[in-house]
Amino acid sequence: MTAKSTRSAWRGRGRRLLIAGVLLALLLALLRLWPHAPLSETVGSSRAVYARGGELLRLTLAADEQYRLWVPLERISPTLIDAVLLYEDRRFYAHPGVNPAALVRSAWRIASGERRQGGSTLTMQLARRLYGIDSRTAGGKVAQIAAALWIEARHGKREILEAYLNTAPYGGNIEGVQAASLIYFRKDAARLSLPEALTLAVIPQNPVKRIAERGRNTELQAARERLWALWAERDPAARQHAPDAQLVLSAQSRGSLPFLAPHLTDMLLAQPRSDAGVAAPVEIRATLDLRMQSTLERVMAQYLRTHADVGMNNASALLLDASTMQVRALIGSADWHDDAIAGQVNGTQAKRSPGSTLKPFIYALALDQGLLHPKTMLKDAPTAFGPYTPENFDHRFAGPLSAQEALIRSRNVPAVAVAAKLSKPGLYDFMRLAGVQKLQSESHYGLALVLGGGEVTPEELAGLYGTLANGGIAQPLRYTEPAPDERPAQPLRLLSEEASFITLDMLRQTPRPDTTLPARPAIAWKTGTSWGFRDAWTAGVFGRHVLVVWVGNFDGSSNPALVGVDAAAPLFLRMVDALRAERLDPGEVATTQPANLRQVEVCAATGGLPDALCPVRTRTWFIAGKSPIQVSNLHRAVWVDETTGKVVCGPQPNARQQVVEQWGSDMRRLFRQAGLPRASVPADGCEEKDAGAPEAAPLISSPLRGVRHTLRVAKPEPLVLRAEAAAGTQTLYWFADDALVGRAAPGEGLAWMPDLAESGRRYVLRVVDDQGRAESREVIVDIAP
Repeated sequence: MTAKSTRSAWRGRGRRLLIAGVLLALLLALLRLWPHAPLSETVGSSRAVYARGGELLRLTLAADEQYRLWVPLERISPTLIDAVLLYEDRRFYAHPGVNPAALVRSAWRIASGERRQGGSTLTMQLARRLYGIDSRTAGGKVAQIAAALWIEARHGKREILEAYLNTAPYGGNIEGVQAASLIYFRKDAARLSLPEALTLAVIPQNPVKRIAERGRNTELQAARERLWALWAERDPAARQHAPDAQLVLSAQSRGSLPFLAPHLTDMLLAQPRSDAGVAAPVEIRATLDLRMQSTLERVMAQYLRTHADVGMNNASALLLDASTMQVRALIGSADWHDDAIAGQVNGTQAKRSPGSTLKPFIYALALDQGLLHPKTMLKDAPTAFGPYTPENFDHRFAGPLSAQEALIRSRNVPAVAVAAKLSKPGLYDFMRLAGVQKLQSESHYGLALVLGGGEVTPEELAGLYGTLANGGIAQPLRYTEPAPDERPAQPLRLLSEEASFITLDMLRQTPRPDTTLPARPAIAWKTGTSWGFRDAWTAGVFGRHVLVVWVGNFDGSSNPALVGVDAAAPLFLRMVDALRAERLDPGEVATTQPANLRQVEVCAATGGLPDALCPVRTRTWFIAGKSPIQVSNLHRAVWVDETTGKVVCGPQPNARQQVVEQWGSDMRRLFRQAGLPRASVPADGCEEKDAGAPEAAPLISSPLRGVRHTLRVAKPEPLVLRAEAAAGTQTLYWFADDALVGRAAPGEGLAWMPDLAESGRRYVLRVVDDQGRAESREVIVDIAP
């Protein structure tokens, strides 16, 4: 063959090789670009829940019973990555998945009888684990090589390195650097120290012998020292860290994995996939503060131990930061592991009767609707609201008292009376707008909803009190940290800023049961007891936090000890005190007084604007344009003969001027019932009238306006007619459709039986006092068999 032909042949071979190389490059590019699942989807993952400080709360097993938590390469310590490449595969970025020189060297050592040295690259090791290849045989080794080349053809080096680090064996059922880092060192793989990184780098080569679960391990230490020698040889400047690198580490084990805040982590791990079908995240960043959680758990355990003798053995608590509505602590039950109390039930999500804990929202709504201010006088007396006759917890009646005192003392009758006067929104509408779920119809509850006739969860109650703390704006509770691209929830204003401010201020005057004085720093709190002593509650706002405490039994069993102020309030206050003692709550938080809020002077006896005769005055909050404006006309100056005690006309010898209270018949009766009788103005003297003052007409208190009454023919019960009247009124005359029914004294009931032959009839009831002043009311009476 001539030189010319030889050159031509070589050129032909070169062209063919070039074409083959181009075709191979195109094939590899096509394989790389062809749609394929990322390596992270080839294996299952554990799930981890972290507290807001980064502490691990729970690490679950993957579907294949392995601890494996996939993290991106950017979240793995660069020191660990360098150590793995140095120890396992120094030419990782240069070879195509297989290192022929390393394979030949390994085979030669085996044939020569020398110490075995692995020739597998990281890609080959990854292929063996992903595809379950047994590489101990020749056929298995060939399959491993082919799989490694296939992986390299379809995936980039960084993705392959990330996959290896997330699937490498670390002893037992621990795989991947993140799971190993969390289990052995209780830290994220991004925060590993040099000794920790060197330790994790050498374990995968022989995890059975080098597993670092039980203190000092000679095999592990020897391997780590070999790696350190290579590290120091490559980077002489690193030798200054030799003492640290050679430290013997005390590693943790799988058996001591944390199991913290179990009810919260159970709830977060049970969250379903999103509407878009995206899988639930493998890492959950909870808003829980581990120090706060531990503090509340400790206080609850101590409290229940000391009260076990009265049958208190279970409780729930939820703490949230109202400024963000993020949950800082959640205790679903006293002991997650105690089956005797159904400890795995999350009580913060259980519907229970809230007792009186909803009363603050009745008064807040009334403040907004201009029905009262804190010093408005209310009546605590036996009252029927149609068929509903509420009683107080102590079965007593306090008589006249201010709205603030009625709320602090948790009087039932005044709260129901205020609720009956609310227009839209009432308490039912407020609760629905606030997100309370699974409510029955409004008619199902009636006015009993005020006293806990409905059911709420501690979570929902915390949201309601968070609305007060946020100036009337309702927002959902958060259990997880928001994603960077997450849109905040749209706030919903349910109460005015002024009404929220006043309501919290009234609640802050509630005396502590252990001191009988209001708490300092201030705590706005309210207790509740469900019917039958099944649930004891305390909910409140302190600093920027909201805390709800429930004490009871998940089976709903009754216990006379389950009274809100006796069972839940002490636990609530101990928790608040403990948080403040450990400086986990800022205490007093500066609040800005709303612009439309004023403090005005009122007459203490009536709550009205004081006239010249009002002897005792006080100050109260007043919402401009909303709060009721009424001048107090309770007091009257009369001249009284000192000898006879009778009222006389003007100044006379032996007469003195006296300021008296002109209470109506209803209030005089209340004072008598409360043991505080008021002297009436003598009627047989000279009484000067103020020509400009209107005379008060009688006020019908029964039957109620807008209530449909039903009578049964088989056992008819008459309706009770009752009205109150101004001072000096002696007799009231009752008429039904202009027919006289009878007469009664103010405040006394008069029985009236409607016509049983006609159902659905409308009657106009009219009451006229002995001065000719009248009031009327329309009622509808249905007749049933």
